[in-house]
Amino acid sequence: MNAKRLYRDLIDKQAAFTKASEENGFNQYIPGEDKSRGIITTGIAFNYLQENFPGGRCPYPVVKITQYPLPFNMLNKLYDEVDEILVLEDGQPFVEEHIKGFLGKGKPVHGRLDETIRRDGELNAEKVAIALGKPMPKGPEVPEVVTNRPPALCVGCPHIDSYQAVVDVMKKYPNGRVFGDIGCYTLGFNMGAIDTTVCMGASITMAKGAAEMGIFPAIGVIGDGTFGHSGMTGLLDCVNEKANVIIMILDNDITAMTGGQPSSANQKLFNICKGLGVDPDHIRTIVPLPKNHDEFMKILEEEIAYNGVSVIIPQRVCIVENKKRIAANK
Repeated sequence: MNAKRLYRDLIDKQAAFTKASEENGFNQYIPGEDKSRGIITTGIAFNYLQENFPGGRCPYPVVKITQYPLPFNMLNKLYDEVDEILVLEDGQPFVEEHIKGFLGKGKPVHGRLDETIRRDGELNAEKVAIALGKPMPKGPEVPEVVTNRPPALCVGCPHIDSYQAVVDVMKKYPNGRVFGDIGCYTLGFNMGAIDTTVCMGASITMAKGAAEMGIFPAIGVIGDGTFGHSGMTGLLDCVNEKANVIIMILDNDITAMTGGQPSSANQKLFNICKGLGVDPDHIRTIVPLPKNHDEFMKILEEEIAYNGVSVIIPQRVCIVENKKRIAANK
């Protein structure tokens, strides 16, 4: 009953929120002389727009949005003055979809939805220039020897050895799938070691769902930091449902991707998994090193053959963190 009452209160406050959006000064209507086009910007898109004009002086009328709800009066004023609308926003076409709902269909509204700006990828000044129909400035020629370098796991990273074992074993199981998670180890995709990543903790639950749909083997790969953050409930669900899954917890002794913070599950992984109900005989640990590759593959094969919840914990400290520790002890 409280939720219903408070929701009604929230609805009643929307008019005041919108009024504040119009009057607080955070949203701005910036006049322009050229009325052939009106531009709506959000966030950093305004800066990208300015970069395309000398002194940042855009000739078109602009509504600069930095506060929500949308400033409907400003948007209607822009719509009435111009021939068409261009919406510049990074990420998803949130504002573009909303304004198409209330501005009507009389004048064209361009943006990510009609791919005036490509639907995928980050926004930048060059993409704004293309949307404006401006000629692209010719930059310096790039030598042929210079090529794009995709991000990669560090040389000596323990995840490389873990993933190499997964890649070699999964060659025998073309119908199997490996589900990744959020961390440095997401780069295992570039090694062909994982098939998909969605969000923190989802590797375990995706593996469980895949196993229930008959995918075999279904392997979930998650880091020790992410497991402590979002993975334990998924593993408990696997145990409760007796899922036929292999969960690899890549333990590099640190939360490496976000700066080397201590992992909340540090030195506790075996006991956590045991406490959640995983059979201790199927909680396996190994040091991921090239010399242990055959043993790692053997453990994977044994746990794939087991019909139940298996946890494999490759344990070796992050190579970057290890260098820091060595330097600190000198």
